[in-house]
Amino acid sequence: MANIDNIPPSVRNLRACLLCSMIKTSDQFETDGCDNCDHILNMKHNRDNMFNCTSSNFDGLVALTEPPESWVGKWLRLNRFTPGMYAISVSGRLPSDIVREIKAHGETYKSRDRSNQ
Repeated sequence: MANIDNIPPSVRNLRACLLCSMIKTSDQFETDGCDNCDHILNMKHNRDNMFNCTSSNFDGLVALTEPPESWVGKWLRLNRFTPGMYAISVSGRLPSDIVREIKAHGETYKSRDRSNQ
């Protein structure tokens, strides 16, 4: 069953994580961080990181309740993430120091920005 605490309560101040494309309000990201990426992005209680690691410019919206079972989740490379709301495309890129941190954790950064494709 999906955790509804990470679903935005309104459509105001929505932002999408630049790493996983999860959508929350700016307050939710600042209070709780990103459910998938906060171990790397450290947005929880860090307003600067929250603004650097999320974007208010995104396209599309997908609600995933069972990401591993969803063909849309697989197609968008979201099937390993927690249930929630996700953007199809997120405009922007993570700062280079954060990209280095991701690589230091042994992970690969693939931009969620599809605007140039």
